[in-house]
Formats: sequence, C-alpha cells, structure tokens
Amino acid sequence: MTAATAAPSTRELAHPSRAEIRLEGVLNALSDPLRLRIVRQLAGSDGELSCSCFALPVSKSTSTYHFRVLRESGVVQQVYRGTAKMNGLRAADLEALFPGLLDSVLGAAAGQDARLAGG
Repeated sequence: MTAATAAPSTRELAHPSRAEIRLEGVLNALSDPLRLRIVRQLAGSDGELSCSCFALPVSKSTSTYHFRVLRESGVVQQVYRGTAKMNGLRAADLEALFPGLLDSVLGAAAGQDARLAGG
C-alpha cells in the first residue's frame, strides 16, 4: 500500500469543508459561554493553541466535548502535532461565509465583559 492509498490515520479529525459550515451550527457553538471563551482566547492568539493552554473550569471529558462542538460546527480546526491536539480558529472561512459575524460576536462579548465589570 502506498502513502497515497494508505488508510487515514486514526489521529486525523473530521472537519466540515467550508461549503458544509452552517450558520445555525456556528451560532449554536458560539452560544455557550465556555465555547465562546475558547474562541476568544484563540482569536487573541497569534496562531494555534494546544488544548492544555486553556484553563477551563470543567473536566477533561467536558472540555473535549466543547472542542468537538467547535470543530464539528466549523469554528475551529484541530490537528495533532505529536501528542498535542492543536486548535486554530477558522476565521478566514467564517469571514468568507458570514462577513463580520465573528468580529461582531467577539466585540459584543468584550462589551458585555466591560458592562458587567461596571466599566
């Protein structure tokens, strides 16, 4: 079996293509405060972040669930690099499909934080 015909690695994760990303799936993924927190952290980073970079107040299995929702909705791209699962925001895909949506959601979340902090 050649490399071109070899079965895919079990460490490859399924992602929707750009054409398969649906607005309702993205909005559902972004509606959860924990998932929005993950997206905000990714948006503020210069690149990919490993799952271990996120200090989430939930169990590992719950974190895995939230990352899976983000991946399956097309909000993040996940790839294995060695033993680390790396996460990157699919900002270009989201911007192409839903112009301004991600920036609006991130801006609204920042505004909410300021309002709730009394500022």
